[in-house]
Amino acid sequence: MMTAMNAPRDKYNAVWIIFFILGLGTLLPWNFFMTATMFFTSRLKDPISSNQTSNGTMTGADTRNVLESKFNNVMTLCAMVPLLIFTCLNSFIHQRIPQKLRISGSLTVILVVFLLTAVLVKVDMSPMPFFSLTMIKIICINSFGAILQSSLFGLAGLLPASYTTPVMSGQGLAGAFAAFSMICALASGSALQDSAFGYFITACVFILLAIASYLALPKMEFFQFYMEHGSKLSADEENKLDLLKKENPEEKRPAVSLMEEEVKPASSVFSIFKQIWVMALSVCFIFTVTIGAFPAVTVEVKSTVADGGDWDTYFIPVSCFLLFNMMDWAGRSLTAFCMWPGKSSMWLPGLVGLRVIFIPLFMLCNVQPRSFLPVLFAHDAWYIVFMVFFAFSNGYLASLCMCFGPKKVAAHEAETAGAIMAFFLSLGLALGAGVSFAARAMV
Repeated sequence: MMTAMNAPRDKYNAVWIIFFILGLGTLLPWNFFMTATMFFTSRLKDPISSNQTSNGTMTGADTRNVLESKFNNVMTLCAMVPLLIFTCLNSFIHQRIPQKLRISGSLTVILVVFLLTAVLVKVDMSPMPFFSLTMIKIICINSFGAILQSSLFGLAGLLPASYTTPVMSGQGLAGAFAAFSMICALASGSALQDSAFGYFITACVFILLAIASYLALPKMEFFQFYMEHGSKLSADEENKLDLLKKENPEEKRPAVSLMEEEVKPASSVFSIFKQIWVMALSVCFIFTVTIGAFPAVTVEVKSTVADGGDWDTYFIPVSCFLLFNMMDWAGRSLTAFCMWPGKSSMWLPGLVGLRVIFIPLFMLCNVQPRSFLPVLFAHDAWYIVFMVFFAFSNGYLASLCMCFGPKKVAAHEAETAGAIMAFFLSLGLALGAGVSFAARAMV
């Protein structure tokens, strides 16, 4: 008989670190594209104004053409809709295509796309073909990124609950790393084209690291144990090892044999969803609100303090992208130490619902250009405070939901529950992309 007490230790936290790196790899591609909007929009300018940005400076929103003004919205839509479709598709193919092929294959395709992006930085193209090719690449990385993310959450669902945290934490750090890389590229003083080339090559290096980490994972004894026996362990054994160790021999209940576990009928996706629907809808709503405002609305906020200085150049990279991703990462990482409210508490969906207030708050900041709403929160400090709470609540609450979802079902249903949670996460991202169009139009 195998129990959770027989599980080997995760030596040097190697498996935890590998899941952190893989979490980093799932969102790093999208964050690198999203954070590089300055480079992409500079390539979309009309030929008359293109020289204004050749030195890496940004021009005002008043001179933007249609491709520039719609870039953020279309980019978000081209990212989130394929993410939803392929996350759903993965729920059907995950039993037909080996996990190793889904994860390593997805990472390889994403690596090729980034190598192509780095090469195309040095190739002159007219705005429309560049816009179209960029959107095709975004569709590609998010399609394979969806398969990668869903497969990774399903894999983490077979391990103890604490191993979903490094995935979420790695995803949070991916955005912070992308934003920091962009700030360093701007600070280097290089031409925008040269900075962008180094920026995308940096992404390639980290995707290669994720591939190498995944290939090393099957060699870990801790990981091998849970892949062979994890689905046979009961949730009580996994979560209450200390109680089992203290239990008197005569009080122990007879253990269920592996053979008895193997004959358990497979649960339907719907029956599993009925057990986790609160967590699934909560994580969906969290990301609907987040993508509804970020980055389509938040990236359009202009500083009222900079007055044309250096802060004008760094305001969005620092206050929008870096601050969001650092606070998001902090929120995700906090769940390793604190998991309040509990998985059955009504406080969790209540706090999730309160996040909707952030969309109108950002709309009332100094978003430019604007046509309808007044500016109520003009000072940069308002925007920064909103961003801190917006990002931290996103990371913390989403990580709680993703951790709790697979643990509300039997252990042998955890992988399917993880895939369902990943689907609703992606559904929230896609719905948020639609909300972002409406939010930006109403400003």
